[in-house]
Amino acid sequence: MPLRIELKPSERLIINGALIRNLDRRSTFLVETQCKLLRESEIIRESEADTPCKKLCVTLQVIYLADDPAEAENLFVLQSTEILQHMPSAAPYLLSIHDAIAAKQYHLAIKTGKKLIAHEAESGR
Repeated sequence: MPLRIELKPSERLIINGALIRNLDRRSTFLVETQCKLLRESEIIRESEADTPCKKLCVTLQVIYLADDPAEAENLFVLQSTEILQHMPSAAPYLLSIHDAIAAKQYHLAIKTGKKLIAHEAESGR
């Protein structure tokens, strides 16, 4: 089933590792084949990752976009362990993310990662 994407002026999108920027007008297009896609609103840049949970979300993005995510998956495990030590209340989020990665549901993992960031902010960590 095709995915309809609408981009605002100057909005960015990553498709299979290629950064695409819309020009000066709103654009709509259809993605008709399977691909790895992240909208600008979903992306956390490494320079913006100023908390452990944001850094974990950057790792989730790398896992999703990488051809061989094994190294990034190992980093995810290390980051998860560290977060769990300092914030035990993160356990349900981390378990959901782990399950999503195991099922190769990377968008769900990233979405749950965003919820983890919100939880981290609420917890004052």
